[in-house]
Amino acid sequence: MKPLIVLVAVFVIALFTGKIFQGSYHYPLAGRIAMSAMLVFTGIAHFAFTKGMAMMLPPFIPNKTAVVYLTGLIEFAAALGLLIPSMRGITGWLLLAFFACVFPSNIYAAVHHINYQTGAMDGKGVMYLWFRIPLQVLFMVWVYLAAIRG
Repeated sequence: MKPLIVLVAVFVIALFTGKIFQGSYHYPLAGRIAMSAMLVFTGIAHFAFTKGMAMMLPPFIPNKTAVVYLTGLIEFAAALGLLIPSMRGITGWLLLAFFACVFPSNIYAAVHHINYQTGAMDGKGVMYLWFRIPLQVLFMVWVYLAAIRG
């Protein structure tokens, strides 16, 4: 829920800031700024909640802590790539692939009741997926519209 709040809040702020300073709304730019802010927010979580995020990875994934750090760095790089005009298209396509690759970890975490923030097995469970699946689709559509098509 927090990433969605960051995404929408930064989008609204960026949209109205563009209107004030440039005289018009720039939806794709505001979308890229918002997605970049959300990626920085979630990237920080990879370093703040490493233990819990490592628990989200299925058993067959080796070096779980390194994978969590790497994916956090990927999110930081993607946040930057979305803001560089010559990089935004390829960054958008890579983000779509990234979101598709990390989604199974969200399913695994939900099925096993993993709470990534506490590193405990008291998470929301499978009901969480009723929110997470549409959220993941929203992120992917957002990236497509703001970075690839925009």
